[in-house]
Amino acid sequence: MIRFGLRLALAGGREAAVRFVVIAAAVALGAGLLLATIGGVRGLDAQFARAGWLRSQPFPGDQTVAGGAPVDPVVWAHRYDNFGDRWIERLEVGVTGPNPPAVPGLPRLPRPGEYFVSPALHDLIAANPVDRLGARFPGHEAGLIADRGLASPDALVAVVGRTPGEVGGIPGAVTVTSVSTTGAKIPTAALDLVLSVIAGGLLFPVLIFIGTATRLSAARREQRFAAMRLVGATPRQVTMLAAVESAAAAVAGTAAGFALLPALQAAMAQYPITGLRPFPEDLSPGWPAMLLVAVGIPLAAAAASRLAMRRVRISPLGVARRVSPKPPSAWRLIPVLAGLAELAYFIGRTPHSSNGQVAAFLPGFLVIMAGLVIAGPWLTMVGARLLAGRARRLPTLVAARRLADNPQAAFRAISGVVLGVFVVSVATGVITTLVERRTVHDDPLSEVTMLQQFGNEGGRLPDGAVDRVRATPGVTFAVPVHRNPDARRAGVPSSLITCSELASIPQYGRCAPGAETAAIWYDLVGTRHDWPDTGESTVWPTSPLTAAQVAAIPVDTLVVGLDGTAAAHERARTALEVEFPDFEVGPATEVDFSNDQRGQLNLYQQLADAVMLFSLPIAGCSLAVSVAAGITDRRRPFSLLRLTGVPLKMLRRVVALESAVPLLAVAVLASVTGFAAAQLFLRAQMDYDLSPPPWSFYALTAAGLAISLAIIASTLPLLERVTGPETARNE
Repeated sequence: MIRFGLRLALAGGREAAVRFVVIAAAVALGAGLLLATIGGVRGLDAQFARAGWLRSQPFPGDQTVAGGAPVDPVVWAHRYDNFGDRWIERLEVGVTGPNPPAVPGLPRLPRPGEYFVSPALHDLIAANPVDRLGARFPGHEAGLIADRGLASPDALVAVVGRTPGEVGGIPGAVTVTSVSTTGAKIPTAALDLVLSVIAGGLLFPVLIFIGTATRLSAARREQRFAAMRLVGATPRQVTMLAAVESAAAAVAGTAAGFALLPALQAAMAQYPITGLRPFPEDLSPGWPAMLLVAVGIPLAAAAASRLAMRRVRISPLGVARRVSPKPPSAWRLIPVLAGLAELAYFIGRTPHSSNGQVAAFLPGFLVIMAGLVIAGPWLTMVGARLLAGRARRLPTLVAARRLADNPQAAFRAISGVVLGVFVVSVATGVITTLVERRTVHDDPLSEVTMLQQFGNEGGRLPDGAVDRVRATPGVTFAVPVHRNPDARRAGVPSSLITCSELASIPQYGRCAPGAETAAIWYDLVGTRHDWPDTGESTVWPTSPLTAAQVAAIPVDTLVVGLDGTAAAHERARTALEVEFPDFEVGPATEVDFSNDQRGQLNLYQQLADAVMLFSLPIAGCSLAVSVAAGITDRRRPFSLLRLTGVPLKMLRRVVALESAVPLLAVAVLASVTGFAAAQLFLRAQMDYDLSPPPWSFYALTAAGLAISLAIIASTLPLLERVTGPETARNE
């Protein structure tokens, strides 16, 4: 029977050959995208794991190196720096002996006066004057960090050698004897969840597409196998033939999907999902997933064929005596409501750990996605009945009756698009709100005000340091502000400044008449505290302390003014790092801080948009295959309608309405459900209310639906070719 099934699939005439090629091509695209999606999700974890060694922490117990010698501890301080809009990871190390722990990507740890850098940072240093970047790294370059120690080919990383005493004076320094070779998962629960939902949004359409492709011409195959039953074939033989025919095409398509994988990986390697491009080798789906896809898709195709033949197995005449399937009931809404209820339950009960939060919220979103697929046929039936009640023309009535007769088949064609709309709605809702609520609303002065912060305990300024910073080209002023002992009271600015210093920079405000010192924010602007009307007209509160008393208090921040040029920005940053090499937070403007967060969130929004654009062709292919298969399976009734005088134009309207009505109706519900789920998550996780989505969301969604409608229209010419008079005679 296997040989006979292969002959039917490969040598069963033109129709069988076309069906085999279409199924194989569809499965190839689906399998390739499925493998690429799995590889992309694994690539994110691999990217974080590659850089895990930079954040090594003390490890209990004695460690040894090769040969049994004890490991000499290393004093270790991990910090961040900036150059333009790019982050630099900087690791200061102080080696205490000849046997330090091994570090991925380095032949050895640098000695004092040496540093290792990533290739991207090496090129950046070479391309810029020393006073803008190179002077931040004392000593000379000892070599490059190999790829296995970097998260990305674009990563900017420096490992700087200093004495153990110097490194120990940096806030946050630790002593390590073992270097981690794994990294934490994606650290932010909200973005972890968004990525998980996005991964599901990619996988669902791919799986639906593969399932749709394997059901191509299902009705025609049922009729053919029913005829075999009538001439004596057993149910087992018919099932075997159907499974072999589908599995053969699925095997060919899966093999072609593996051939597509390198090209898809190369394209994904150019997309900076986290702000940095992944290494191509990190995008491998892994042998377990590859084996599962290689075996699972053909088996799933065979199982789908077996399920599709259930009516033929029961009776060879069952295909001829078809009745309308039982209409779906409203209970199909229960999974959607259950998913929303699960998200609502965690309002006020959010777990504290990141993994716990993902475990709490992710099931709710996945249940909602599955619920939309389950509820789709019922919603399609409701829409069809409403359409039938308002029908005034024959195409509308025929389409409504057809949808009401088999809403499952009608919804199956558009389920991929609906899930894509849901995923983008969730991602857009969460990310837009985070951008709105966590973005610092920049004051114009924030762009030209650089801060060197000295931590919670404050700091002392070396003699001449302020004058040297002031002498940097592009720096307009350098003013120290001191910690305010009364800052714990609500609404009281965090720092103090002498009125003589404030008078030299009137653009930041002034003291009250007769005052000697004033309370002011650490950045002179109050950007993060919504201080009203900051600027020349601001009169800062008077402090009871004298100028001498303020000067004796530790410095909170050294505030540096810039002339607004990019060169001044980097020269000032470099000058501050040279003067204060033990910084915990690198010198930066408030715009630098807010741009980093805004840029990261925008990257995730781009990822969500990419999911829509990525899943849209998949869903469109599913839609095209489903509509074309529906036309082919119903060519006899359509041919009879044409013989009775129904115009071809009217039949095209029927087919278009059958796909467009459920598409638009369920897409609206999917979008509303997505925003409702995002609101519940935001309220439970961060106590935020959903912000209105940007216009780009509406434009992207409208474009996606328009393309889907265009795909439906592109299948309509098939109707004329398969509904001629000869079809009615031959069927």
